[in-house]
Amino acid sequence: MDVILMARLANLGDLGDEVSVKSGYARNFLFPQGKAVRATAANREVFETRRAELEAVAKAELGGAEGRAAGLEGQVLTLIVKAGEEGKLYGSVGTQEIADGLTAMGQEVHKAEVMMPEGVIRTLGSYEIAIMLHSDVSAQVTVNVVEE
Repeated sequence: MDVILMARLANLGDLGDEVSVKSGYARNFLFPQGKAVRATAANREVFETRRAELEAVAKAELGGAEGRAAGLEGQVLTLIVKAGEEGKLYGSVGTQEIADGLTAMGQEVHKAEVMMPEGVIRTLGSYEIAIMLHSDVSAQVTVNVVEE
């Protein structure tokens, strides 16, 4: 299915690009979230009339994300957890715990913005975690997991 992107999406395209995606992805994600419209002649005309407005919104979102990244960059979050004798945690530290900890420190972070490609943390130590605030903006925070 061919769609016109209404916002920049990582690994897919930029604002205004016409891309071909699977129909389920378009119907279940892109259309409901307002990130794309079906590529028809009428929708192309509507997009071209709204292009300046959409670009201004995208620029504002990028500016907001850059401001949040400046506040997050270099932050150190310390999480106190229960652990066994060998440094293995009773449970794990995931994206929700990191997002809650950063929010408690005064930095608004959502669970979906925390990137943990290696999976959850299961041992004590210090970890560098990427916070993806926008498709073009990310920040690195240090998460120290210490024993209770």
